Amino acid sequence: MKQSPKEIKITARMQPGVITLSGFLGEDDRHYHEIIADDEKTLAAYGFSPEVIADRLEYFTNASFENFTGVEFIENLYQVETEVTRGKLPCPFSHAGLYRKTVTTLTNTKTGVTIRWSGLNIHLIREHHFFEGKGSTFRLEPELLIKTIF
Repeated sequence: MKQSPKEIKITARMQPGVITLSGFLGEDDRHYHEIIADDEKTLAAYGFSPEVIADRLEYFTNASFENFTGVEFIENLYQVETEVTRGKLPCPFSHAGLYRKTVTTLTNTKTGVTIRWSGLNIHLIREHHFFEGKGSTFRLEPELLIKTIF
């Protein structure tokens, strides 16, 4: 499939060392459109939309961000902590805006599963339905995500 000039630019911005040290695709050799389509199928099978997932991640980030003492316990089930680093990141899809460098770590205390995401992940999921490529540092597997945060 021939890529448009816009797609070529987006793919280039997703490579390691352009926006982030490790990039957004990991070892996934699929086109980002394929990654998005496969993840959307998984979400649909569970009856969730990317927007609902992004809203839930944002809820946890905001709840833990307001706690300046470290770990926050939310809904008596989730242990959540958000770390903030100086700086902001642009969207690889060239979407307007810069996104604060945050990393939120959540542990579901019932299952023991721990996941983490960045502030940019929330935007990528909500606006672009992009959970990143397999093997990337901040890849969020939709099935695991659903089973952990709901």
